[in-house]
Amino acid sequence: MPAITFAAPLLPGTTDAWIQAAEEMAGPRKAEFEESRRRIGVTREVVSLQRTPHGDFVVVCLEGDDPDGVISRYLGSEEPFDRWFAETVLTGCHGMTSSQEPPAPNRVFLDWTA
Repeated sequence: MPAITFAAPLLPGTTDAWIQAAEEMAGPRKAEFEESRRRIGVTREVVSLQRTPHGDFVVVCLEGDDPDGVISRYLGSEEPFDRWFAETVLTGCHGMTSSQEPPAPNRVFLDWTA
């Protein structure tokens, strides 16, 4: 299954809003989150918060049919949950818009499985 990994910086002062959104997606909005990911074509998602001296980053690993196009699909979606996610997380916390390129994928040096 194709995968993509990237680090997306959080805008200054948005870490608490990002944490709140992540908690909503893991809690009361979990069913909407899961349906959204299925609809967009994501089969696995791992998201971590990385605090650094240079600011906070979200580190993401996505697997699915076309992981490179996931962010663009969210930013262009008209589905209510997708709109909330795009406005609250992608634009509100990361500053991403549909008029810019998504974060470039990391260069994978090692990919090991037991």
